[in-house]
Amino acid sequence: MRAWWLSGALALMFWAQGAVAGTLLVVGDSISAAFGLDSRQGWVAMLQERLREEGFEHSVVNASISGDTSAGGAARLSALLAEHKPELVIIELGGNDGLRGQPPAQLQQNLASMVEKSQQAGAKVLILGMRLPPNYGQRYTTAFAQVFADVAKAKKVPLVPFFLEGVGGVPGMMQADGIHPTQAAQAVLLDNVWPTLKPLL
Repeated sequence: MRAWWLSGALALMFWAQGAVAGTLLVVGDSISAAFGLDSRQGWVAMLQERLREEGFEHSVVNASISGDTSAGGAARLSALLAEHKPELVIIELGGNDGLRGQPPAQLQQNLASMVEKSQQAGAKVLILGMRLPPNYGQRYTTAFAQVFADVAKAKKVPLVPFFLEGVGGVPGMMQADGIHPTQAAQAVLLDNVWPTLKPLL
């Protein structure tokens, strides 16, 4: 009986360790790829440091590509899920869809597909919402922003309503192109994500 109990306890301990040391997969565009910066200065790299500081053993895989759209992310997600088997998928896509004026319905379909694929692979999902500058017109910007909330509600996944809160349009927080966050903004981006992300770990 004692041997059985010890073997069971050891098995439970190893299972728990495996459960703790999961993988976080970030599928994003240039913002998460730290465009214009050393990748080690980006918010995703800072996330790995935050996890260690907080006592989490998760590893972070940054699969973000500058210029990527929701269609691109949806097309490459299956291979990423198969390769990394993540415990949690963070989706940071849609900004380039909006800047190119693509239909919000198309963005919604792509995001919903990514959430479904991730859930079918056994992963939790966190969506990082985006908004567009007002020069794109109120009708389009409103419809664009609503997509993220609609997908999160329909698929019952958490949402960071505006990933660039406190960054977009703030002096010193955006690079000269007005699109990509500066190094100083990376800590703000992480702080925008962390309160919603931490309960999922």
